Amino acid sequence: MATQDPVQAPRPRCFLGLMSGTSADGIDAALVDFDSDASTSRPTLRFARTYAWNSALRARLVALGQQDATLSLDEVGRLDVAIGRAFADAALQALADSGTAAAGVVAIGSHGQTLRHDPHGPLPYTLQLGCAATIAERTGITTVAGFRARDVAAGGQGAPLVPALHAALLHDPSESRAVLNLGGIANFTLLPAAGAVRGFDTGPANGLMDAWCLRHRGEAFDRGGAFAASGRVDGTLLARLLDEPWFAQPPPKSTGRDRFHLAWVESHMSGGEAPADVQATLLALTARTVADALRATQPDTARVIACGGGVHNPGLMAALAAELPGMVVESTSAHGLDPDAIEAMAFAWLARETLAGRPGNLAAVTGAAGARILGAIHPA
Repeated sequence: MATQDPVQAPRPRCFLGLMSGTSADGIDAALVDFDSDASTSRPTLRFARTYAWNSALRARLVALGQQDATLSLDEVGRLDVAIGRAFADAALQALADSGTAAAGVVAIGSHGQTLRHDPHGPLPYTLQLGCAATIAERTGITTVAGFRARDVAAGGQGAPLVPALHAALLHDPSESRAVLNLGGIANFTLLPAAGAVRGFDTGPANGLMDAWCLRHRGEAFDRGGAFAASGRVDGTLLARLLDEPWFAQPPPKSTGRDRFHLAWVESHMSGGEAPADVQATLLALTARTVADALRATQPDTARVIACGGGVHNPGLMAALAAELPGMVVESTSAHGLDPDAIEAMAFAWLARETLAGRPGNLAAVTGAAGARILGAIHPA
């Protein structure tokens, strides 16, 4: 009697997510396995690492984000390709470091580097650089990019796009939770025990602190929060910063370095503030605006689960806990999730959704007219 061959489990489908946030502090790469193409397939992180920008290219990006430089059309084109090459190099290095063959990756999901983001004007737009054709050509892997533009075209904010993944990974029907991404800009995903997922930007997080630290310390970020800890909060300056009308706007809303940059900070200063005190005040601004936004939108939150670079700043995490008494404030690492890899994982997930012909946005989060398939596909 002939024996039947054993049924083999399907091989996981691997996607590579690439992300560089508002702070431009590095290119995050995440290799993510899915056990199927089904929308309910839970992602498993295979490998994650952050790769440094070329120092000259990063300095250019930071200057542009702080309104300190302008670009000609030729420079925009060249910068688009330069960023695309940097993303491709990060992808190739991630493959080498993880021992993964390019042929084993279904697609790359690339966020790109946001140059400008204005979904509010008479002609709403969002602009991310990082030529996807260059990424596909240099890696030999199908690349999906430009995820935010379709949501903006549909009347949405184009951000945040990560809440759907947050919900898949961290929702708990026994308690209301909030996932807090502390990148250059802070944003929430609200996960009520029962009810619709919501999400929105709350204002600056690391972006202003990093820029102020670079200017006054020559360091890309405030390591361990030491610079802020050496100063004290300037209550007068903090009050002036909190008067920014954007903070009072209801969600859905999003923002970026085009609004919150050092010139904005300096416009509220008297001129005699000590640099360390300004750094301490910027940290307090982040903690206060995050807490105010959460109290206004989901006051029954039991647990705040943080990811992004800000989780490595103990002063910021302590300030958040002090502003949110009665709530647990913890890193995603407490849930087995690398806090530095979540957003890159999300763009791997978004690439899979695009290729499957499924929407990637949540209209209740972004304010778009409805669910939309996001991104443009650049075949290998």
